[in-house]
Amino acid sequence: MTYPPNASAPSRATSTRREGGLWVCSGLSNMGLPPLPKSSVAIVEERPSERPFLRIQRLALRATLPDGVVSEEFLYDVIFRERLDAVVIVPHYRAESGARWVYLRSALRPPVATRPVEMHVFPEKDSLGNLWEVPAGLVEVDERTPEGLQRCAARELDEEIGFEVAPERLLPLGPSMFPAPGMVGERHFFFHVEVDPKTRTTPSEDGSVLERQAAIVAVPLDEAIASCRTGEIEDAKTELALRRLAEIV
Repeated sequence: MTYPPNASAPSRATSTRREGGLWVCSGLSNMGLPPLPKSSVAIVEERPSERPFLRIQRLALRATLPDGVVSEEFLYDVIFRERLDAVVIVPHYRAESGARWVYLRSALRPPVATRPVEMHVFPEKDSLGNLWEVPAGLVEVDERTPEGLQRCAARELDEEIGFEVAPERLLPLGPSMFPAPGMVGERHFFFHVEVDPKTRTTPSEDGSVLERQAAIVAVPLDEAIASCRTGEIEDAKTELALRRLAEIV
């Protein structure tokens, strides 16, 4: 039996329990990941901005093709922001059973939450706008070096999951990737780090409304990947990072 990508589907996911403010998932059942927090956003009004976080650049371009022919002029819209790139981090540990576990965090994403109803191809989930993700964050201007990327990843890990680790412990997880090259030149830089669950503290967060009251879950890596297959995890960078980790551990 097949299912639309965003419809409810049977899952080989996990049973869940709450331990000290953290969702812990284990075993196989039809329960899946724990429910996403019931966070939502409502549009108050659309306002023009003198200094927008994102800018749309309308560029007049000419393309030089492989045969040397230069094309006619055409227009192309490109999204730009000062902090263009991002880091993506997979914190993980080996349980006493020998299984590899990973940490995920819920994220409220307004562009997803405000998708126009007329654009829905399939019925959307009630939790639309809330996603399970690995921690990630934007690279600051002064972090545009290999060492700076590690510092950025360490900061985001503390802010979003609650682990304080030395930057040099953040290890590369494959090459960087372009998540949306048709619109923006953003690169994602992938890292992983082995952590000790006993050392996790309350995430420091970054002060953003969107980081408040997020849920953090520990889940076996193979079950997290299964949740990607069933559509419980819908974030592309998270699926890529999880699959890369599975290749090396």
